Amino acid sequence: MSSQAPKTPSPQDPRFAIIVAGGSGTRMGADRPKQFLKLRGEPVLVHTLRRFAAPELHVQRLVLVLPADQLAVWQELHQRYAPELAHEVVSGGATRWASVRQGLARLKEYSAGVVAVHDGVRPLTPLSVIESTYAAARQHGAAVAAVAPKDSVRGLSATGSYALDRSRLRLVQTPQCFELELLRRAYQLPELPTFTDDASVVEDLQHPIHLVPGDYRNLKITTPEDLLLAEALLG
Repeated sequence: MSSQAPKTPSPQDPRFAIIVAGGSGTRMGADRPKQFLKLRGEPVLVHTLRRFAAPELHVQRLVLVLPADQLAVWQELHQRYAPELAHEVVSGGATRWASVRQGLARLKEYSAGVVAVHDGVRPLTPLSVIESTYAAARQHGAAVAAVAPKDSVRGLSATGSYALDRSRLRLVQTPQCFELELLRRAYQLPELPTFTDDASVVEDLQHPIHLVPGDYRNLKITTPEDLLLAEALLG
């Protein structure tokens, strides 16, 4: 249980987004980081940023976190493909946790609002999912997009495996949205090996995580097959 009751900020509370893109092309077998691969003629990252820059979402600050050695490449791609996309760029840290913390630091002048953290290689997130996750975070403090697994799921044991009840499981996606001060407090704690995403960082404060229906099209581009599927969905 949370030590504080969920609050409902006013509709005027600002919205922010931190897009984290620290991947490489290793699993893609590519010659460049996966966020820079072409998707329908434009870098994956351009598609992702355009989602959060949509006027109907009313995102006030859009912060992109990239590894330091990718900043110059992105500057060139940004100018070539989407110079109209207004955003700020921050150098990331050694881990995803450190990168999100760097992105949060860019919002230090704000004391209230809702912030979304999103994977840079999730370019197909429906605007309805982003909107509903922001709205749920305003009400509950912490909200995460997630979908039910389609396949049967088994756990591993020392002697083999065992069936799990998939109706009680969810596959976590992004965006993950939080009341700004809540996420800020969570990221003041030391990094732990159990932190697999931002929800797990906030959960360390004993704050409940509200789940929002995600979308199966909201895929994370990790392998060549993912890129092919994204091409088909956009087509």
